[in-house]
Amino acid sequence: MGRIVITCYRPKKGKKTTLEELTNEHYGILREEGLVTNRTPIIMKSVDGCIIEVFEWKSKDSIDQAHSNPKIQKLWERYGEACDFEKPINIAEFENIFSEFEPFN
Repeated sequence: MGRIVITCYRPKKGKKTTLEELTNEHYGILREEGLVTNRTPIIMKSVDGCIIEVFEWKSKDSIDQAHSNPKIQKLWERYGEACDFEKPINIAEFENIFSEFEPFN
């Protein structure tokens, strides 16, 4: 059974463009590695510049596999250089019953 996740990336100073480029290639790499479903991810931006991505892993096992996959580990290292991972609760829009965001993809 698939696992839908919400991930939030807050760009580090001077890394906004790098983060956007990385986010554009993220799902494709996960798909190439056979870890995610074909469901199109939803990617959006908050008012303060966070990028929020909603996507579906194939299974809990796929998530575990990502943690030992060298290609995915390299990808996550690049994310670590470009952003800080944020909890959705820290994104102002999530305080609203109907959270509105700017589309990214």
